[in-house]
Amino acid sequence: MDWNKVVLPQMKERNSGRIINISSSTAFWGTPNFLHYVASKAALIGMTRSLAREVGSYGICVNAIAPGLVEHEGQNAPKALSELQLKERSIKRLQTPEDLMGTLVFLCSSDSDFMTGQTIVVDGGSVFH
Repeated sequence: MDWNKVVLPQMKERNSGRIINISSSTAFWGTPNFLHYVASKAALIGMTRSLAREVGSYGICVNAIAPGLVEHEGQNAPKALSELQLKERSIKRLQTPEDLMGTLVFLCSSDSDFMTGQTIVVDGGSVFH
């Protein structure tokens, strides 16, 4: 499905909408030996900013969330990477999918109506930007 053809026209017609991209905090601090992943997540941040400028006049907000390494079923991150993330975090615990819910709900709500082109880092305090 091409969201640009299916979803965006409906948002433009309603003169409102929310697009929330999921990037990664590693786009801000880098992860050795993961160049392809870091580059792709940094590209999402650039895409978020550009799209926000393209569709803002239609009342559409485009933002991104940049989580740290999130523990989940099927996780295949190297143990050393998990340990590095935990060591670098201000909040010394593993991140769960539930840690992203408050930010996601905020970005979907009218409380963020005048916020677009932003990336919110939710990683327990590894990256400050």
